[in-house]
Formats: sequence, structure tokens, C-alpha cells
Amino acid sequence: MYADRLPTAIRQLLTDLLVVFWVYAWIRAGIWINDMVEKLGVPGQKLQEAGTGIAGNLGDIGGKVGRVPLVGDELTAPFNSAADAAKSLAEAGRQQQEVVDNLALTMALLIIAVPLALVLFLWLPLRLRWMRRAAVAAKVRNEPAGQDLLALRALASRPLNELAKLGPDIAQSWRNGDAAAVRALAALELKELGLKPAKAR
Repeated sequence: MYADRLPTAIRQLLTDLLVVFWVYAWIRAGIWINDMVEKLGVPGQKLQEAGTGIAGNLGDIGGKVGRVPLVGDELTAPFNSAADAAKSLAEAGRQQQEVVDNLALTMALLIIAVPLALVLFLWLPLRLRWMRRAAVAAKVRNEPAGQDLLALRALASRPLNELAKLGPDIAQSWRNGDAAAVRALAALELKELGLKPAKAR
């Protein structure tokens, strides 16, 4: 209700700021979700570090045991098997981190993509259409033919209560070529587009 009383230019500015803030808020939400999901990869990171460390230690021990004369090769086999198992554990931790990274990125992109799609495919076309209309109206508003076009546009698109404020016979006055009626209707359309009326001649 109160927004209707604001000038169109101010309404457009407020809407633009709201859209920018809305997109920024969703981007921040996407980053926050990404950070939260990334924390699920911490156990995998610890698992990888532990597996790598155990595999390295077992490999070192196996190397030292292997230098024992006569039985070194036989004693080395269990340590090598255990080191391989530890490497598998480290690989499982790495894979878990990779899955978590992909999940975090996917969720963040989804959270950001939906609001951006709404802006790009719903709000932006409306905003560009308004800008084109305003640019054309600003170009023709000081021309007599442009005044007629703007007046006709106002008669076709403005609500009846706004037209009635200009007088009960505003349509008839426009048909009769009344210059004052044409200017009033053109000013009404320009006001809706957030533009100032044409300069008085």
C-alpha cells in the first residue's frame, strides 16, 4: 500500500537494492552450506593421515626386519601386508574427502543457482523491459507525436481511478485533440515510468 505512494524511480531503486541483497544473502548461504558440509570430510582427512602414517611406520619396520639374516624375508611379509592394509585405509579416507568435496560443491551451487535463475529469468527481463520503455518515452516525450503516443498508452494501460482524476471526460478530450488533456495523460504515463513531464513549450 505504502509502496504505491513512492515515486517509480525510488521504487525501482529499492527493488534493485533488494534484489542485490537477496542474491548476496543466497550466495552467503551457499558458502555457509559448503563450509558446513566440508566439515564432514574431517574424519576422512584424519583417516587418510592415520593410514598414511601407519603404512609408513610399518614399511620402515619391515625394511629393518628384512635385514635380519636368514629369516628377514619371512618376517617382512606380515609387515608388508599390514602396510598395504594401512594404505587402503588411507585411500578410503581420501575417497571420503573427495565425495564430501563434491557434495559440498553441488549443494552450494544448487542453493545459489535457484535464486540466480529467478533473477535472470523473471526479474531481469521485467527490469530490462521497463528500461526500454522508459528510454523510448524519454526520447519522444518532447515531441507532439510522442505526447500523443504517451497519452494513448496511458488511456490503454493506466487504472480507471487514475484516469478519472484527470476529469470525467478525459477520453473525449483526448479524442478531440485537447492539448491540455494530451499533456495530462502523457504526464501520467511518464510518471508511471519514473520520468519527468515534457518541458513546456
